[in-house]
Amino acid sequence: MRAFIVKSYGKKEKLRLTELPEPALKENEVLVQVYSAGVNLLDSLIRNGDFKLFLPYKPPFINGHDLAGVITKVGSKVSRFKIGDEVYSRVGDHRIGTFAEHIAVREGDLALKPKNLTMDEAASIPLIGLTAWQALVEIGNVKKGQKVFIQAGSGGVGTFAIQLAKHLGAYVATTTSAVNADWVKKLGADLVIDYKSQDFETLLKDYDLVIHSNRDTKILDKSFRILKAGGQLISLVGPPTPEFAAEIGLPWYLKFVTTLLSSGAKKKAKKANVTFRFLLMRAEGSQLSKITSLIEARVIKPVIDKLFTFEKTNDALAYVESGRAKGKVVIKVK
Repeated sequence: MRAFIVKSYGKKEKLRLTELPEPALKENEVLVQVYSAGVNLLDSLIRNGDFKLFLPYKPPFINGHDLAGVITKVGSKVSRFKIGDEVYSRVGDHRIGTFAEHIAVREGDLALKPKNLTMDEAASIPLIGLTAWQALVEIGNVKKGQKVFIQAGSGGVGTFAIQLAKHLGAYVATTTSAVNADWVKKLGADLVIDYKSQDFETLLKDYDLVIHSNRDTKILDKSFRILKAGGQLISLVGPPTPEFAAEIGLPWYLKFVTTLLSSGAKKKAKKANVTFRFLLMRAEGSQLSKITSLIEARVIKPVIDKLFTFEKTNDALAYVESGRAKGKVVIKVK
């Protein structure tokens, strides 16, 4: 099969198109023929080596986290899927490799593809959908009438999270550029802030939850100040916390590292009487099935900016890195 590999870590490194053997199956896995693969900033960060302390992949390895495709083989202990099923997934950490024609995926990381979506549309959903679900539902426990601030509303996570937060009954504020304001409002945002000309700190007050996705420390500081007492800040960009380290089973010395990295944010959260949490979403087929139900009920619609051919995978990655994408970028593998 053809696959795009990370031959060595580095921001200037290009993924290499190469021929590899078809993956061997374990008893709890299925083999998926990849039709489409979503592209995420996480793919760039993995290639750059930014996460190698916490997610160590030994080059060469195949990159890519999101897929939609068809099952072609099933392991002996797989019970919920069969050959021919159309599925989608954000594959598990340490098991990535969706920028390829085939991939072995754990049964628990899969869900049936929404019937009303194309393969390209389905491939755009898993990582951003699970990120939004885990932030708003699992951790945030968002209730009707609460106020939620979702940064970067026109990005991949933002476009999904706005729709989900509105479904949960929240009042939603977000940031984007003026040119995208009306478009983001149509997704469900109640208040749209032009990040180029407006300061969200002066416009927002007493929010219950912030989904934080900007690496600028000034933005983090302001985000703490707009929360009400007892509010939550869930960061998608860090710093990572010792709680996160414990969740993913990191050794003690890395827990110590995360304690140092997050100490400043933790102190600011304590001063503001709010909670700080770092979220690196996990693969979860059962949650993805719940997202499927919302999509099939047309509560949430995918937002795709651009489609790239498989051969143009590096161009797709560069476009995501540019920060200009409105919604998701998808590679058409088959």
